[in-house]
Amino acid sequence: MPTDDILLEAEDKMQKTEHIVQQEFAGVRTGKASPALVENIIVDVYGSQMRIRELAGITTPEPRMILIQPWDASTVHPIEKAIQKTNLGLNPAVDKRFIRIVLPELSEERRVEFTKVVRKMAEDGRVAIRHVRRDAIEHLKKETKEGLITEDELKHAEKEVQKLTDQYIGKIDEHLAHKEKEIMTV
Repeated sequence: MPTDDILLEAEDKMQKTEHIVQQEFAGVRTGKASPALVENIIVDVYGSQMRIRELAGITTPEPRMILIQPWDASTVHPIEKAIQKTNLGLNPAVDKRFIRIVLPELSEERRVEFTKVVRKMAEDGRVAIRHVRRDAIEHLKKETKEGLITEDELKHAEKEVQKLTDQYIGKIDEHLAHKEKEIMTV
């Protein structure tokens, strides 16, 4: 496999890792309502497990309210139970065919807890990117042993992999700084 392909594959994996970290950050509560807060909660319905976004429309009619409109009225109570099971500190209120969630003001303690959670998510993302770097470098060294690439190409490719690693870890750090600021803003 040519070095360019190895580098492209590593960059693709790093990009996916960054995207996953961003999605995880979206699920962490800040002071304002966001559909991302509840859309990935798993609900036991119809004898299987489905995400809320597959069962209902999710809107934010007010800055601190989430409105969930299930497409099937029989799924209202299972969705309510699934939201209560998460430890997001949300209290859903059922109103016939709708579920309303009013987000309470976050206490300073809770904000600090959430920043710790996002820091852990960011660190997991950084570790995943470092694993991609390690795998790419191992692959490059294997190619060198087999005589498919030269030592000079190996050194150059290792530098490129390190540049990619630094770039994507920097992006995760930027996302983390933005999310921490968002959480700590009252």
